[in-house]
Amino acid sequence: MKITGGKVFDLRKGFVERDVCFDGALLTPDSRDGQSYDAADCWVIPGLTDVHFHGCVGADLSDGDPAGLQAMAEYELSRGVTQICPAGMTLLEDRLLKVCRTAAAHRRENRPGADLVGVNLEGPFLSLAKKGAQNGDWLHAPDAAMLRRLMEASEGLVKLVSVAPEEPGAMEFIEAAAEDAAVSVAHTTADYDTAMEAFRRGARQVTHLFNAMPGFTHRAPGVVGAALDCPWVRVELIADGVHIHPSVVRAVFKMFGPDRVALISDTMRAAGMSDGKYDLGGQEVTVKGPLATLADGTIAGSATDLMACMKTAVSFGIPLADAVRSAAVTSAQSIGIFDRVGSLEPGKRANVVVLDGALDVKAVFFKGRQVV
Repeated sequence: MKITGGKVFDLRKGFVERDVCFDGALLTPDSRDGQSYDAADCWVIPGLTDVHFHGCVGADLSDGDPAGLQAMAEYELSRGVTQICPAGMTLLEDRLLKVCRTAAAHRRENRPGADLVGVNLEGPFLSLAKKGAQNGDWLHAPDAAMLRRLMEASEGLVKLVSVAPEEPGAMEFIEAAAEDAAVSVAHTTADYDTAMEAFRRGARQVTHLFNAMPGFTHRAPGVVGAALDCPWVRVELIADGVHIHPSVVRAVFKMFGPDRVALISDTMRAAGMSDGKYDLGGQEVTVKGPLATLADGTIAGSATDLMACMKTAVSFGIPLADAVRSAAVTSAQSIGIFDRVGSLEPGKRANVVVLDGALDVKAVFFKGRQVV
């Protein structure tokens, strides 16, 4: 297959005019099978990686339901998200073990849909004061032994784990967890010094920057300022038009750069569904348009998938090449899979998305086969 005529994402130059070739599951310098796809007036980008979303099309990772997880993977693939690392909510350990085992079975059985490349444990090692839409009754002190049990149940799929570094035992937890997963500072009251210590101990990411953490002010820069001062730390950003003001989205890209910003969706089960009442971690959520809230008005995840978030970021003034880098490259790097996905160089997986002039999905190629 040779995709011709499009503007192709390039790691060094942004977008260039060249062909994208593959005759099987991997990208190649040229194609010999005689097939071609005309991408004239289109953008050709790598498949995206969402490292933080809970669910979509009525399903949620926290359900621990194999059919639901497959539905999620198939929907994400249809939206050009070719790699998924879905996130669990704060749950009791027995339910988290079920979630991890379900994910491991899905991966082992090579189910249809986007590649399940990891599991993100957003809870339960969080702060009650900044729990957001997490269930406070099920929060748990940072516990490395518990994490090891979950890691074993997932057969090594746990790639991200969140923690509030001010909680007792959190620093020791970070040191232990960082050996096997990316540790992300999240749902926290941590000040600048505490966050800096967490990053020194091994944390290298921040979960949904600005949300569920102290603000960034001139005398108290908090987690945001600490992350900015640590070049090895990446930050997640929800650009759905609800969680973060457009001006702040622009500011984050200017401060951190696209190499350190991982766009995420943080979607819950309402993504791809109509407005209405839904469940998130055992709590009722009302969804109206892009806004999802608990009964008290707390924002409860998103209803906007990652491809739509990327398009929204561009509408806020983020250059398309930067938005693609954040949603495809930086996200893949954050969980250690960039060696095989996330860009369009020969040898990488032939996961390619064609966007029309309005940045809507026109075609998706997955492992060298057109699926949309």
